[in-house]
Amino acid sequence: MPLANLPYPMPITANTGNFSLFIGSLTNGGELLVGPENRITQRQVNAVDGLSWQKGSHSLKFGVDYRRLWPLLAPVEYRQVVNFVNVPSAETGAAIGGRVGSATTPTMLFRNLGAYVQDTWRVNARLNVTYGLRWDVDFAPGVLSGPNLPAVTGYNLANLANLGIAPVGTPPFKTTFGNFAPRVGAAYRISLDQKRETVLRGGFGVFYDLVSSEAGNLLGSRFPPLGFNAFLHHIAFPYSAAEAAVPPIPPSGTIADILAFNPRLQLPYTLEWNLSLEQSLGEQQAISASYVGASGRRLLQTTYLSSPASNPEISVGQFVDNTSSSNYQALQLQFRRRLSRGLQGLVSYTFSHSIDDGSAGSAGVPSNLSTPGGNPNANRASSDFDIRHTWTAGVTYDLPSPAGRSLWKFAARGWSADDFLVVRSAVPVDITDVNFSIYNSGVVGDIRPDLVPNQPLYLYSSTYPGGKAFNPDAFQDPPVDANTGNPVRQGTTPRNFLRGFGAWQWDCAVHRQFSIHEGWKLQFRAEMFNVLNHPNFAPPSNQFGAGGFGVSFQTLGQYLAGSAVGGGGFSSLYQIGSPRSIQLALKLIF
Repeated sequence: MPLANLPYPMPITANTGNFSLFIGSLTNGGELLVGPENRITQRQVNAVDGLSWQKGSHSLKFGVDYRRLWPLLAPVEYRQVVNFVNVPSAETGAAIGGRVGSATTPTMLFRNLGAYVQDTWRVNARLNVTYGLRWDVDFAPGVLSGPNLPAVTGYNLANLANLGIAPVGTPPFKTTFGNFAPRVGAAYRISLDQKRETVLRGGFGVFYDLVSSEAGNLLGSRFPPLGFNAFLHHIAFPYSAAEAAVPPIPPSGTIADILAFNPRLQLPYTLEWNLSLEQSLGEQQAISASYVGASGRRLLQTTYLSSPASNPEISVGQFVDNTSSSNYQALQLQFRRRLSRGLQGLVSYTFSHSIDDGSAGSAGVPSNLSTPGGNPNANRASSDFDIRHTWTAGVTYDLPSPAGRSLWKFAARGWSADDFLVVRSAVPVDITDVNFSIYNSGVVGDIRPDLVPNQPLYLYSSTYPGGKAFNPDAFQDPPVDANTGNPVRQGTTPRNFLRGFGAWQWDCAVHRQFSIHEGWKLQFRAEMFNVLNHPNFAPPSNQFGAGGFGVSFQTLGQYLAGSAVGGGGFSSLYQIGSPRSIQLALKLIF
């Protein structure tokens, strides 16, 4: 039930404060959230222009894109967090930890510029070649009002002994201007017979990414001079007046609690390539096979440190650097039929594998944090979103229309039916040990348990949702330092080691369009999602040491919607893996 009174200090109210209570022993962790989160006013200006020029067999294009954003970030003024091991400790108020935080309201400035030139050259009737060059600049974040992100000197992620704060006004990192991205593609018609046309296509390109997203993540972390967190350990709850007081924000000249970029940060980029062969099967049908690849370089990744031995002045630090990379390769098969005799369809299959050091750059996903000082490949594994097999099929059929002018024949005329089926294999599940969150070296991240030899990883029984669960006896805590109680190394369970459940779902719809007047049409649609009401389960709980470990406790649709009803995610009704649902709709087109 809702709290009667929130334990806020004066003058904090329910509109200016946020309260969070966490109980670790509850299934998948239990958390109560009360109060507003960040309030952001986004302001953006885009200037885009392009020029096309046809010169003989060459089609030239030139373009420029300038974007300026100056968002007003207004995080909640005060935040209070309390953590309990289990329900009895919550009942007695014996907290294992918590924090209180404060924040300021800066107006940031982000700018990026892109320009390109491209030529499509029709060499002859068989060969088309497209080539071009793009130039990207992502200017270092600035500020129009309030404090900017701090800049640092003496940065060395392996040893922070010489880390210091740069003078106020120094940009968080230097803007780089040498980000040139060449791209080339070609299409060659091996056979010119329209009924048996064969086309070979290929391409390669370099694509730069922006740094603005990670700047936004850092802004919400409440580090000086943008905010401050005062951490509390093994303390009674409710907090005393002194403990719950709004903590003052230290000036930007301190490194005790810091978030920063590598001052020599470079833009991340991806190398992408593809090769495909397409074969016509008559005039209306075609089949194609494609090899697609992408290699991410200098990807952004966050390192989270707590009291690192290399610099005792640092209490907590987050550092964003180019420490991650990725690799994706896929075989894609496709059959498509254009609309003919009322029938069109598309069937595709993808066999792929994505590998990376971290599938997210921010500290919000601890399993993807960088771990300097240890094995540089400790987190190298299948990506969080890796799905090896995906099969989809979609068919549209125009139902036969009866001739005649009777009312029922008019009502039965002009209907179409759509069917869509998706089948995919399971996504990875990363096993984490809830008993630990920090290495003995001070590096923060998801710490995985050790594997127990000769124990099955999975348990199979009809008593488990989906018929499968992870075996808790297959894991154990990694070795710890007797003095600190923190693990001396990462567990032997690899990142994203296990797999949850695959998923499949059939959706269908019927629709008809009525002409009302010139340019006015009314479309009626009846749609059914998950026609067979097939149960699809979310990945099993990955928190070793917590209640419910290894068992799925919700549907896939609810999981994709953000687990908690009303938590702000996309409604589970519109996600794959929800129970059968029916939707009727009228759309006016004019």
